Amino acid sequence: MATYPIEGLMKSTLENIKDMIDVNTIVGDPIESGDGTVIIPISKVCLGFASGGSEFSDNSSKEVTSQYPFGGGSGAGISVKPMAFLVIKDDVIRLLPVNQKNTYDKIVDGIPQLIDILKNAFSKDKEKNPKKDNNENEEE
Repeated sequence: MATYPIEGLMKSTLENIKDMIDVNTIVGDPIESGDGTVIIPISKVCLGFASGGSEFSDNSSKEVTSQYPFGGGSGAGISVKPMAFLVIKDDVIRLLPVNQKNTYDKIVDGIPQLIDILKNAFSKDKEKNPKKDNNENEEE
């Protein structure tokens, strides 16, 4: 079976696309902040690819051979869109989407963060003020 020039064209295009797209395009490299929080970006990748070609011949012959010129082309389009961020702090893992559809989603996603803030505020308050039980026992 004869090889056609379109095969080489498609192969080189697909190899170049393979070099551009890897797992780090979808799940990005982790970013660590000063307080120990790790943020991992997550993206959506869309890819389109097309290739085509033709060999030209004279009008008197229906046979296509390698002596006739080849015309062809290929193209690809890639779209990378951020979708969410995976935030890891201590033992808490949260997924923060970039686009939330409505206010209810924002409220539901914010509840765990609000609970953490309140819990931390109360624990800091206890550290600053000694327990009243200890003070009452000392006075007796």
